[in-house]
Parts: sequence; structure tokens; C-alpha cells
Amino acid sequence: MSKLFSEVKVGPYTFSHRVVLAPLTRMRAEDGAIPGPLMAEYYAQRTSAGAFLIAEATIAAANGNGYLGAPGLYDDSQIAGWKLVTDTVHAKGGKIFLQLYHAGRQSNSELQPDGGRPVGPSEVPHGGVAYTNAGWVPNTPNRALETHEIPGIVESFRTAAARGVAAGFDGIELHAANGYLFDQFLQDGSNKRTDIYGGSFENRARLLLEATRAVISVWGSDKVAVRIGPSGSWGDMSDSDPVGLFTYVAQELAKLNLAYLHLIEPRVLGNVDDENADPNPIAAQLIRKHYAGTIIAAGGFSGDTAEAIVKAGDADLVAFGRHFISNPDLPERLRHKLPLNPYDRPTFFGGTDIGYTDYPSYKTEAEVVA
Repeated sequence: MSKLFSEVKVGPYTFSHRVVLAPLTRMRAEDGAIPGPLMAEYYAQRTSAGAFLIAEATIAAANGNGYLGAPGLYDDSQIAGWKLVTDTVHAKGGKIFLQLYHAGRQSNSELQPDGGRPVGPSEVPHGGVAYTNAGWVPNTPNRALETHEIPGIVESFRTAAARGVAAGFDGIELHAANGYLFDQFLQDGSNKRTDIYGGSFENRARLLLEATRAVISVWGSDKVAVRIGPSGSWGDMSDSDPVGLFTYVAQELAKLNLAYLHLIEPRVLGNVDDENADPNPIAAQLIRKHYAGTIIAAGGFSGDTAEAIVKAGDADLVAFGRHFISNPDLPERLRHKLPLNPYDRPTFFGGTDIGYTDYPSYKTEAEVVA
């Protein structure tokens, strides 16, 4: 019996298998950061009865965007577009969580209100690129958030989460990985603050925990989740004691009785395989010792390695990204060990239906002949 294809409960929901659509930035939103029919079709294609999807990183605050074409939920005008997406998923018997994020310093002034500077915990030089009308361009050096501005960041996540209710989502995931704002506050390579949001593990985790509790106030804890990347270096991230930091974060999140904790395995850097990954990484196997709740693992899995991590008990579900892009029927292909369509990396970010909704589902020889 396959453990990967056994029933599992996540918060109040029960799913027929443990293959999850990972949150994937695809940059196909229409003007105003509004999802349109093309996005709805994309999610519908990847939905089957009993399926669990996590929608792509969605901007929670007007100054939180790092990618032209990313969808938002920082304004009421964006609700209807997302409702189109959730309705298509629910019509096919699936459930969908919304991932909310703030890019923080990983942005460019072109994407900021009134051309302002991106914000972050501290003014620390860093690399990285943002996506604008001019294509991929260097990030604009950020300014440090003033202490009095931080409650406004927390409130933006609460109000975006409330719009998520109106948009018909089934839950909310906070993105605290990949060098975005929460991650920037967590790790001391980017956080040099001396106020209550800097210094100790407790202080650096404060923003994430405050935002998580704010979203819980809207949704209830069993429909809220957090994604972290304990060994991630994407976005020039680093920490002097990552084991201590992320152990603390996992322990504190465990107290909140979340729907799940989503962990990015270190074998992937951004959207490519990392050949220089830490041979002794902080990943699900270590975090499991400090987090007894539901864990979703993501990062370069195959059907066999997904089966192995679930059987070992280090994760309860596995999220797939690149292979779910090119195989809308990925769960069934993995279940029956069918060949996979190759993915086309140049079409990952932005564009049209090409490389987005034109990947075929598997057809048997008899169906092809017919």
C-alpha cells in the first residue's frame, strides 16, 4: 500500500492523497494584480476530487510586490478574480489555501507605490533581482522599517486574510521563506535591528508570530499555516545559528495548533537544483523533532522520494512544483508510475497560456488512437 496515496487530514479537511500543488509564482495576473480566466483554468486543470492546492505567493500589502504580474489581495478589487479561481477548484472537489507574502527588500522601486524604496528589517546590501516592465532588474537598495510601521505590516496580513474569506479560500499560508520579509526578519544576516524586532530569536520571530496570530484571528488556527526554508540561502539569506533559530521558530509555531507547517528542503535554490546544498541541512527530519503537527515538505521530490519521506514520518504530505507545472494530472501519473511531461523553464515566469495551460494530461494508447 502506498502511504503517499492514503487519506490524510489537514486541519478540518480530509484529502484522498498526500500530493500537494506547491505555491508557484507564475506571474499571469491581469492589470491591477487581479487573477483572470487564464489563472482560473490553470488551477482547475490541477484539481481533482480530494486534491489540495496552495495558490501562488500573493501580495498582502501595496508595497509588498517583487514581481510584475504577481496577484494581490491587498485591495477589494482583487477579490472577484480570486473567487473565480476558488469556484473552479471547489467545483472539481478540491480545496485551496492562499499563500500571502510580502517581498520586503526583494523588490524594485518600479513596483513600489509612488516609486518609493522597498522596505526591510535593516539596510544591508544584498543582490537579487525583481521583475518589472524592463524584465529582470536588480533590486533597489531598501530602507529599514521604522518600529511604528510594523503594526501596519501585521494589519495588512490580517486584512488580506479577511479578503481571502470573501474570495472563497479554504485557508491561508504565510510565506516566511525564500528571502522575503518574514525571512528577512528571522535571519540575522539581514536583520541588524536593536529594537524589539531584532537581536534574540524571540525578537526576530516576533513579526512572523504577530502576523500569524493576526491571520488566526480571522480564520482560526486550524485553517492557517506557515512556510519556512530553514536552510535556504535564496535572496542572500544567512544566519549565524540557523539550527537554534529554526528550532525556536518550529517550537513557537507548534504552540499555535496550525493546519500545517510547510518546509522547503535545501536541495532546491529558488527554482533550480542546488548542487552545493548543505550536506547536513536543517530540513523536515530535524524539524520533526520539534514539531509534532502536520508537516508538508517541498523541494525537488520525485514520486519515490515523496513516498519515502512520508513513510519515514518526517512529513505528512509532499508539495510538488516544477513537475506539477508540466503535468496537470501529476497525482495520477505518480500513482500509476506513468511518464512525466518535461517542463519548459523559460515559460515559468510571465507570458501567455504557453507553458502554463497547454501541458497535456496523460492519454492511454487507446485514447490516442481514438
